[in-house]
Order: sequence, then structure tokens, then C-alpha cells
Amino acid sequence: MPLVRIDVVEGRSDADLRRLADTVQDVLVEHFAAPERDRYQVIHEHRPGRIIALDTGLGFDRTDEVVVIQITQQGRDEAQKKAVYAALAEQLEARCGLAPTDLIVSVVENTPADWSFGLGRAQFLEGDL
Repeated sequence: MPLVRIDVVEGRSDADLRRLADTVQDVLVEHFAAPERDRYQVIHEHRPGRIIALDTGLGFDRTDEVVVIQITQQGRDEAQKKAVYAALAEQLEARCGLAPTDLIVSVVENTPADWSFGLGRAQFLEGDL
């Protein structure tokens, strides 16, 4: 179950944010084999100028429409990660109008010991999940 943090510059409508989040979930279900009800997303809106995201020397300009997605997960291989990067760029452009140059994705690895879903318990380690 990936935990997804989505950072955007404030100004998008609730419907736009939901479409963005739904698109991310759909991509994770398809390419990371995430179960549909394993949906953990946090959307952070920042004032203009609070996301500083240059192009890392790639030669393109970003706009205030920039979206930064951080996916914390376990057990996905490089092929799955590359598929997620490509599908996010394609689907966010098609469904949300996001330019692929305005998308930054980071995948963070962790282990079963790094999760608690409530009750102060480590459900993966205790056999609940």
C-alpha cells in the first residue's frame, strides 16, 4: 500500500484535486498492483513561490502548475517504477492537462516494520495484513 504525498501550488479546484488524486490512484493500481482500497493520499497546497523546482539541467521550464508526487512503498522493482513514472506523465496530461515537464515523482522505499495503520500496532509484523 503506497502512501502518496501530492504537493501543488494552491489555486486548483476541489474537483481538479480529486481528479489528480484519482488519476494517481488508478496508475498505482495498474502499475504497482496496489489494491483499490489501499488508498492513502495526502494533498498539500502551497502558496505561490513555496515550491521551488528547477529543471536539474534538463532544459525545460516549470510553471506554477508543477506537481510533486512522493510515493512511499515497498517491494516494487525498477521496471514497475519506470512504468509508474511514464503512466503518471501520460495520464496526468490526458486527464488533468498537466504538462509532463511540470511533474516530479519520487519513490521512497521502506519495509513492513515501517507501517502502523492504527491502534499503535505494526499490522504487517503482527500478521494482520
